[in-house]
Amino acid sequence: MNTQNEEFKFIIIGDVVGKYGRRFLLEHLPKIKEKLKPDLVIANGENSAGGLGIIQKTADELFKSGVDIITTGNHVWDKKEALDLLDKEERIIRPLNFYKGVPGRGFVYFRFQGQSVIIVNLQGQVFMEPVVNNPFIAIDEFLKTREEKIIIVDFHAEATAEKQSLGFFLDGRVSAVLGTHTHVQTADLRIMDKGTAYQSDIGMTGSMDSIIGMKREPIIKKFLTGINQRFEVEKKNIMMNYSEIVVNSNTGRAISVKYHTDFED
Repeated sequence: MNTQNEEFKFIIIGDVVGKYGRRFLLEHLPKIKEKLKPDLVIANGENSAGGLGIIQKTADELFKSGVDIITTGNHVWDKKEALDLLDKEERIIRPLNFYKGVPGRGFVYFRFQGQSVIIVNLQGQVFMEPVVNNPFIAIDEFLKTREEKIIIVDFHAEATAEKQSLGFFLDGRVSAVLGTHTHVQTADLRIMDKGTAYQSDIGMTGSMDSIIGMKREPIIKKFLTGINQRFEVEKKNIMMNYSEIVVNSNTGRAISVKYHTDFED
């Protein structure tokens, strides 16, 4: 942490898709960390196991690559191993607004070089499976119990309007509202009027030549025929979308933002 300027820097990585996304992180993230020197690295890992779900092996690879905290979303339970994994591993979180009684936790709190930091995971309701409570109410109630300055929100949602609405709703109340789930990096990363960093979607770590990380042909065939197909992770031309946010440690407000895309060497 740059204590002289009282800055806290973190990078957040778009949905990591399958083994090729994991391999890219293992090779490239250490070099990115050496260059940018972030205090914290967050990645969405709900697609890390075969493109759908998360298991111990894939989580371990993300941590080995240099990820500190893993967020998830609607695919978190696609592998049954995740039920136990999220109960025992505090560095992996699932959406805060999941129904009461599900495994795991919706946020993580830690202290880093004397600085209190909270990462919160939320899931949207619009165009998503109806298995979550209202994210606006959930985060509003949560924030009433917290006094920390640096609060980072991964909003795993489909609809841009829902993401933008939450961004404006939380502007000035959290450090960042950063979208995941669509796997398409958006160019709207900015600092909002009251100091909250916002981006509709960070993007993904997966193939540039794919449809949201998967081989194209089966997905196109499904659109042509309406018949379900077996999807496979694409391995060619892997890229990594991520965003770099610098926050004032005293106020919790963002002071600089930048989004990146790195490609295979």
